[in-house]
Amino acid sequence: MFFVRTATERDLAKVSALLAETWHATYDALYGAAKVSELTAKWHSVPALKERLARRDGEFVVADDGRNIAGMGFAAMMKDRPKTALLHQLYVLPEHQRRGIGRDLFAELETCFPDAAAMRLEVEPGNTRAIAFYAMLGFEKVGETSNCGDGQSGIPAWIYEKPLG
Repeated sequence: MFFVRTATERDLAKVSALLAETWHATYDALYGAAKVSELTAKWHSVPALKERLARRDGEFVVADDGRNIAGMGFAAMMKDRPKTALLHQLYVLPEHQRRGIGRDLFAELETCFPDAAAMRLEVEPGNTRAIAFYAMLGFEKVGETSNCGDGQSGIPAWIYEKPLG
């Protein structure tokens, strides 16, 4: 059984490995393994995760069974949209998906921002499983971007939002 808890610096190597595995499983067919490896090295390295862990306006959680980490989530308040939290990451290892871990991670994250009126996320249009998951959680499509993640990624994404509170 996995329990959701706040991540610590000791978790970051396992989280980085989890993100590499889930990204390759999800995105290799869409972008190719080389592009996924490039993005994972940039966005999911231990130093990049350490920066997120240190954010005072964010919450970084993991699903842990005492030996293994099966999932992770990170959300933070948006600087350019007051009252909106951005769900940056919510990933569960492929062998642990469809067991409620993602739902439990999200349930924790959505309670961590009492001043937020909404939570927003970006999702790859080809990631139909994630889109269905977010729709089940109450998210609705509100826009699109051609640069998911950082400003010049070149990766298209749909923008979804859910009211909080």
